[in-house]
Formats: sequence, structure tokens, C-alpha cells
Amino acid sequence: MGFVNVILRYTGAIVGQRLTSNAIIEAQLWLYASIFLLGFAYVLKHQINVRVDFWYVHKPVNRRAWIDFWGNWIALVPFCMVGMWVSFPQAIQSIRVGEISADADGLPQGPIKMLLAVSFLLLFLQALSEQIKLYAVLTGRGDKVHYEEAQEHLRIE
Repeated sequence: MGFVNVILRYTGAIVGQRLTSNAIIEAQLWLYASIFLLGFAYVLKHQINVRVDFWYVHKPVNRRAWIDFWGNWIALVPFCMVGMWVSFPQAIQSIRVGEISADADGLPQGPIKMLLAVSFLLLFLQALSEQIKLYAVLTGRGDKVHYEEAQEHLRIE
């Protein structure tokens, strides 16, 4: 999409016609943002998030579960809560006033701001789901084999 936009911009300059608009550029950015923002909860669910694997991977299952459990409570859950606290009012206000991009032919900003807020909500809900699973593993009620299999991809290269 970006490549096509560049080609159309230069072709339009040559022929003296405007073949693209800022709305197309913003739509491209929205597409990329959507992929990343909505992918965060998926990444957490499948345990493919970034970690310091060189000391984490060789720990026993219980130790890894403790690290994940407390790491989520200390860092991830508060991050999501602050993100929701900041982004939802901004998104609602943007939709309420009909905020539009400062660029000519720009898109309304409310939907992308709401996408940011929703992505924080989805990540928060997935973090709570992970906490429940980790608590079950730590108390002996969960499936340690499943927890190990979810982290099988961890390796040192």
C-alpha cells in the first residue's frame, strides 16, 4: 500500500494530476497500527512476548511461573490500567467533538484513538486470564505440562 502510494504520488507529479491523498496515507498508518495494537493480546496469549530468555529459559516451571506472575502484576497490569485511564477519555472526547486530522483530506481521529483504548482493554483482559492460569499453576491446580508447552519455543541463540 505504501509503495503504491509513492508510485501514485510521483506519477501524479509527472502527469500534473493528484492521484493520491493524505487519507490514503493515514489509512495505511491505521492499518499498521491496527495490526500491532490488536496483536499485543495475541502475543501475550501465545507466550511469544519478549523476555530475558538467557536466565529465564533454564529455570524450573514453578520459578518461571512466579516470575511471570509477579512481573505481570508489577508491570503489565498497571501499564494496561494507566493506558485505559488515559486513552478512553481521549477517544470519547475525540469522537464527541468530531476531531479530524490536521492534514488536508485527513481522516477522523476518533476511531484510531478508540482502537488504542480497546487494545489496552484487550491486553488487560488477556493479562488477567494469564494471571488466573499462572495462579492455577502455582497452587498446583493448573496444568504445568501445558504451561511448559506454551513456553517450548523459548531458546537461546
